[in-house]
Amino acid sequence: MSVVHRLTAGWLVDHLSFINQCGYEICDSFAYPDGVTFNTSVISTRDCHLTSTFAATSSSDGSISGPGDVIETEGKPAKTRYIFREEFFDVSKPHIAAAPEEQLWQGCPEASLTELKASSNRGEHQPETTSGVTDSVASARKKRKRKCILNQGELDALQYHAKVRKLIWEGTLRLVQEGLKSGFLHRTIAEPSCRKNAVPGHIGCGLAELCEMAKQLPAVNESDHQAVHVLDDEISIPEQDLLSCVTENSSSYAKIVELMGQKYLVPPKSSFLLSDISCLQPLLNYKKKYDVIVIDPPWENKSVKRSSRYSYLSSCQIKQIPVPALAAPNCLVVTWVTNRQKHLHFVKDELYPHWSVKTVAEWHWVKITGAGEFVFPLDSLHKKPYEVLVLGRVQGDVKETLRKSEDALPVPEQKLIVSIPCSLHSHKPPLTGVLAEFLKPDVECLELFARNLQPGWTSWGNEVLKFQHIDYFTVLQNEN
Repeated sequence: MSVVHRLTAGWLVDHLSFINQCGYEICDSFAYPDGVTFNTSVISTRDCHLTSTFAATSSSDGSISGPGDVIETEGKPAKTRYIFREEFFDVSKPHIAAAPEEQLWQGCPEASLTELKASSNRGEHQPETTSGVTDSVASARKKRKRKCILNQGELDALQYHAKVRKLIWEGTLRLVQEGLKSGFLHRTIAEPSCRKNAVPGHIGCGLAELCEMAKQLPAVNESDHQAVHVLDDEISIPEQDLLSCVTENSSSYAKIVELMGQKYLVPPKSSFLLSDISCLQPLLNYKKKYDVIVIDPPWENKSVKRSSRYSYLSSCQIKQIPVPALAAPNCLVVTWVTNRQKHLHFVKDELYPHWSVKTVAEWHWVKITGAGEFVFPLDSLHKKPYEVLVLGRVQGDVKETLRKSEDALPVPEQKLIVSIPCSLHSHKPPLTGVLAEFLKPDVECLELFARNLQPGWTSWGNEVLKFQHIDYFTVLQNEN
């Protein structure tokens, strides 16, 4: 379970533990007496046949040297368990340190909108002079100093921040205190490890580019093509099948899919569609209606445009997503929103009404370090240590909606999800545990614009396997 502590204010969540409890265990390899291991768990989409991987165990003690290796088990099935590399959650210090009086432990200083505006107009830093620094140098610093003039969007953001600031400060403090008491968080953090959490350069095979290439493939006759492809040890997965229908791992063990020479772990009881927004029809052909739909749109902003880190969608394109066709009656829709007020207003005032979704709650994800500090100062003008989630209910047939609403508890208007963030860009914390108490068991769940998979969920996106790359994981042990 990803929830470490649950209080009235919200939840303290362990993202890393959630990933490692997803069941990344491979159990379809057989070792032979000569020490050579035959691995049938790798399903290749590069060739139109099942890839057979042979590996010899080189260590005399049978230890594992890297992801995908298995030890000799004298002809018996072997199990290899993968865990996510913990260095990606090694956030020991804030990205930007707060001033002593702004520390979470110092109580909750009140900050009015007027004070926040004044602080922004003063700028981030004041010029300092010391003995030995001439007046001319100090003067030059002052000349370089310019007053920060806020535009309307920034003023709207400050107004919103002033409204939620106390809620976030006090709620986070309570959850952090519980985390410190239980030992999940540690006020004194050891020196950062020497491990590098930078992503190895070879990770990834251009999933988004692959989706673009797929548009050039011959058109698939929908009447002749299957809606779902079940991962199995006896069948192959041509690339066209992977891109034109939902892929499903219905087994109780993880599978490894090979795509363009790269290996990806698929957790048990999960399904996914690798495509872009122009190729959503296979998801509709899957003919499932979902009780929960989580959406993490690639919002358009200046930073994304400058970095070209990933493609973005316009508001008009996001509105075209067929949420009403995918949603069950009374479906809970959860949308991740950046701290731009333009996007928040769009979701609440345009997007949800367009989908016949009624906004019912506004939650916040608060990012902290392993010591319980905000990753950014709460009043930072650079970045805030929180993101917004807008929750809504699909409105439809009155009788059906009323019947379905009996199975779910009312969703609180305000909650916090507090967690140590992953250092990998846009790897959001899991919502399975926090949403469970508001839903009936065995609901159908869908994540749109996903970059990773979860057991019990269907996931869609043009980078849906991104964080499933095997190099983000390491082998823990083998179990017989």
